Amino acid sequence: MSFELAITNARIVGRHAIIESGSLLVRDGVIADLDSDSRPVAGAEDFGGDYLLPGLVELHTDNLEKHFAPRPGVRWPGKLAVISHDAQIAAAGITTVLDAIAVGDLRDNAVRMEILRDMIAAIEASQQGGMLRAEHLLHLRCEISFKNLMPLVEPLTELSWLKLVSVMDHTPGQRQFVNLQTYRQYYQRKYGLSGEAMDQFMAEQIANAKAYGAQNRRRIVALCREKGLPLASHDDATPEHVAEAAADGMVVAEFPTTREAAALSRQHGMQVMMGGPNLVRGGSHSGNISARSLAEESQLDIISSDYVPSSMIQSVFLLPKEVPDISLPQAVAMASANPADAIGLKDRGAIEPGRRADLVRVSLIDDTPVVRAVWRNGQRVM
Repeated sequence: MSFELAITNARIVGRHAIIESGSLLVRDGVIADLDSDSRPVAGAEDFGGDYLLPGLVELHTDNLEKHFAPRPGVRWPGKLAVISHDAQIAAAGITTVLDAIAVGDLRDNAVRMEILRDMIAAIEASQQGGMLRAEHLLHLRCEISFKNLMPLVEPLTELSWLKLVSVMDHTPGQRQFVNLQTYRQYYQRKYGLSGEAMDQFMAEQIANAKAYGAQNRRRIVALCREKGLPLASHDDATPEHVAEAAADGMVVAEFPTTREAAALSRQHGMQVMMGGPNLVRGGSHSGNISARSLAEESQLDIISSDYVPSSMIQSVFLLPKEVPDISLPQAVAMASANPADAIGLKDRGAIEPGRRADLVRVSLIDDTPVVRAVWRNGQRVM
């Protein structure tokens, strides 16, 4: 049965410009027409001057883990955890989300290893059951220093909803944690280790990286090439890191930690992605390069919510305010069209005829974006 959605009196944020008072027609889940005329349309939803944005496309969120393990020793039922996570995602204006699931960790008994299969199964079951507002796809974050990485990854690459694989290396003294003291403080707090236990932990990570890191990276890259899966680098810091990522065919540079790595990544054709929390907070929690400084130097392509879902929509409206050379359409594209294009999702990410009608209504109140309504495939989900 055919269905239509009409919207009028909206500030429509296109890929390159804003229609200050426009109308939009959706037919059977696809954008059929848009117009700069806001004359009354029978049955149309009047936006009253609110913004109409394309649904945001998130390539990397760690938000799901905290719903599965909300407190130490607590494990929440799988579908309920996914539904709660999905509600936060949709409320942030995200209509397509790649749940970033860690495969391998720095410790064999880590929580994320315990819940790995349960998370993937619960996402799949919840989505197939029609329980979710956003469309959930999969991003595998592969910790290359993990001894038993490949037996975990190989079967997961058969999943049709896997859309991105990233290669991570959290060895002390490089990438995200060049500063050993920062590494020590972060993981000592995270795992509650004594000074002596922390020394042993760091020594083990360095040994594991030497023993397994290079061979696991080669295997992951070869497997993804065979399967035609897009690859992302993670926390690149040096020209050598970037050169390796380029040789491996990476399409996204996730959270480069230095200005040099970001610039070189773009020169090699990679899309540079930074976290919304970095933008909203005004800097990196690890002391690395700030996302705002990269934006000021035109070195930022994609915004990710990382660990705070609402940080994407906040960043979209914050960037044009703080970086005059970035327009609102450009900022919106960093959270919609650019990430969609980077991994080959050509049917969404922009308000254009023929694209999927993933849409977000946003009110701007005291410079704070407030998500009022969300549509996915033309159907209201929030």
